[in-house]
Amino acid sequence: MKDTVAQLLEQALKSLMAKGTWPDDLPINIQVERTRDKSHGDFASNVAMTLAKPLKSNPRAIAQQIIDALPDSEQVTKVEIAGPGFINFFMNEASQFQIVEQIFAQGEQFGRRADQGQRIQVEFVSANPTGPLHVGHGRGAAYGASVAAMLEAAGYDVSREYYVNDAGRQMDILGTSVWLRYLQACGEDLPFPSNGYQGDYIRHYGEDLHHSHGDTLRHSAAEVMADIPADAPEGGDKELHIDGLINRAKSLLGKDYQIPFAKGLDEILGDIRTDLEEFGVHFQAWFSERSLTVDPNQVEAAIARLEDKGFIEVRDGAKWFLSTQFGDDKDRVVQRDNGQTTYFASDIAYHLNKFERGFDRVVNIWGADHHGYIARVKAALQALDVDPERLIIRLVQFVSLFRGDEQVQMSTRSGSFVTLRELRQEVGDDAARFFYIMRKADQATDFDLELAKSQSKDNPVYYIQYAHARVASILRKLDEAGEGWSQETGLAALPVLSEEVEKQLLVRLARYPEVLANAAEQFEPHSLAHYLRELAGEFHSYYNAHKILGEERALRDARLALSVAVQQVLRNGLNLLGVSAPEEM
Repeated sequence: MKDTVAQLLEQALKSLMAKGTWPDDLPINIQVERTRDKSHGDFASNVAMTLAKPLKSNPRAIAQQIIDALPDSEQVTKVEIAGPGFINFFMNEASQFQIVEQIFAQGEQFGRRADQGQRIQVEFVSANPTGPLHVGHGRGAAYGASVAAMLEAAGYDVSREYYVNDAGRQMDILGTSVWLRYLQACGEDLPFPSNGYQGDYIRHYGEDLHHSHGDTLRHSAAEVMADIPADAPEGGDKELHIDGLINRAKSLLGKDYQIPFAKGLDEILGDIRTDLEEFGVHFQAWFSERSLTVDPNQVEAAIARLEDKGFIEVRDGAKWFLSTQFGDDKDRVVQRDNGQTTYFASDIAYHLNKFERGFDRVVNIWGADHHGYIARVKAALQALDVDPERLIIRLVQFVSLFRGDEQVQMSTRSGSFVTLRELRQEVGDDAARFFYIMRKADQATDFDLELAKSQSKDNPVYYIQYAHARVASILRKLDEAGEGWSQETGLAALPVLSEEVEKQLLVRLARYPEVLANAAEQFEPHSLAHYLRELAGEFHSYYNAHKILGEERALRDARLALSVAVQQVLRNGLNLLGVSAPEEM
């Protein structure tokens, strides 16, 4: 009905321009909203007020011109002007039932928009492949997957991408950690660095490497530790200690250094892939950071382009990007005085690569600790003649996981973290997906394990799924009783519905497409989650207060039709959030 009102207004405005009453180049922006007060009708538009300035006329006079030009519609019973120039529409009560017919006709496609003709890339998770995903990564995964699904439903061609940070110092720490555990598995007695990756998974990788390669990668503890700077616990420097071990591993192993390096990377990345797939999170692309530095070297090419444009300055042998010229708080190093390029240089090349692949917009979903990177990345794009507004960055705040009153600390290095897999095993994928997205992503959240596992109306995902299952239960009982019902008989009987709660449910159902569209455009899956909870709550109240089976035939059929429409919308919304819609609970 909202679309109907918008179409009627568009036809009226075009008619006024075609007749010469208004200029034919008039800027048109039609907005239609549901009224909060039924005495003001069902829908209202402020289009007359938006045209007051270009037409240099009184909004109420403009509103009257629009009303006079409106085509006839059986769905509209009355149109009137309110306040400073609002146009209020009163709809035919019979038209409210059309939403059920639309839901039945479109099924799982209900709420989805036509092709918008735009390609959007959504890059999310992108956790360093240095350990299993923890519960913090899980929130980014659930949020990104839901955003991508909603954008697809909103008519966009969406590509989901995981940026694999498989280059740089952290990966060298991982590879060296695996090699040192391998040496211990060989029987070498050497201390493990305090700044190495400590988790048991690293020990397992080292043992696997010994099983598959024997002693071919073995060097004595004396060779490995000779002249290595002391570690922090012994009064040394942990950073110098681990860097010394990395250099020693590379020098002793030569090209074979890639064996423990690849072991750590492949094992962890494979585990991440499996974990995400089981969580219902899928990617079309896994983009390797290392691929940016192979022939052609895209990192060097990006720096060269910035140099050609005059945005690189050499200071003490290092190359600095003059990002302050584009609003950043300070300039940024892209190449150190030793010739090594920085992480930021790789970020520049990666984002340039994204837009060169033809995406109209790019959505980056980052952890909140990456807030400081926003200005510098947008500055680099602007310097490279890419509109920085085409890059949308959404930050995901941290998750605090509670077991009773105890908060569990997470640290990938120490290995004392709670993994996403452990969380999923404890509360289930559905609860994890829903609890992660039911609050705005930029707000920190406390994950209540006990609530997530409870089977009560206080658990929002259980409450929504139970509403879906209740309708399925009604239909099973009907079938077991051998009583016939079809969507056609249900639609024909809809006019007998007269309860106020039934009308409220119809209005709630009709709002689903606009809620979905707004949630997609604003990248806010929590608003879809709230809608589903409200719809489920209204249905539970309706079910508890009104009989469905056992009523006379027409009323029964009409209430069944309404219930099945609610079930379909719940199922559609849950699917976009990555949550199942069970038939039994």
